[in-house]
Amino acid sequence: MNHLKAALNHFAMTSQLIGHNLDQVEQRYGVNLGRENTKIIEADKEYYPQIEQDIRNEAAAMAPHYEVFYSLEKTVRRLITDTLVTGSGVDWWKSQRIPRDIRNATEKRQREEIDSGVTPRSDDPIDFCTFGELGEIIKANWNVFGATFSSVKAVEHVMVVLNRLRGPIAHCCLLAEDEILRLRLAVRDWFRLME
Repeated sequence: MNHLKAALNHFAMTSQLIGHNLDQVEQRYGVNLGRENTKIIEADKEYYPQIEQDIRNEAAAMAPHYEVFYSLEKTVRRLITDTLVTGSGVDWWKSQRIPRDIRNATEKRQREEIDSGVTPRSDDPIDFCTFGELGEIIKANWNVFGATFSSVKAVEHVMVVLNRLRGPIAHCCLLAEDEILRLRLAVRDWFRLME
């Protein structure tokens, strides 16, 4: 266990040093490498420093993986929306294109969010779909998505891998080194499916 803790501390320190070096590159060459997400949000300055340093180090280490997955998931949602709008028009969500169980589940999630009194995340029902449901929408509409992807089985496989990787990212657990590599490969696989 001490070896693991030492390795994590080493990793966190190395990440901080790399971040510092990147700060210097940005400053020296006047470029923005899009790393603003590594800075403390102004509103959290009072409370964030109270969080233990090892947890903050883990968060900094996980931030790039969250960003990759967030971007990929938004890309998948946009691809589904754009493809189904093209194939069925702007009312595609209300058409027979969306399996009834997925439509019911998303409507329930929307209602629960409204009833909880929080600001709804979106007006678009697709934003209430789980990642797994996105894969089911693609499979249910293969007659439209088959022109985009090379194989329904391959899409299903990549979506399963991505969905498994999403768990630790979404639930604030560190990704193991092998899983970081698997995430990178799965993202590449996703885009390779569209070639």
